[in-house]
Amino acid sequence: MAKNSFPGLKTGSSPLAKLISTVVVLALLVLVVKYPSDAASAVHGAASVGSDAIDGVVSFFRGLQGH
Repeated sequence: MAKNSFPGLKTGSSPLAKLISTVVVLALLVLVVKYPSDAASAVHGAASVGSDAIDGVVSFFRGLQGH
């Protein structure tokens, strides 16, 4: 069994899927290198949205439990 030379890319996936994955990774890398503060703001915003969603789900189940 041969080792995968690119971590994260499956050897059994189609060439198109590999190409799309590579382009996305390169685009994210360029974004982080060229615009680090914008990239940090985007990550912070996404983390905030995720945190708010989790808080909402927890509040929902606490409300169900209380009644």
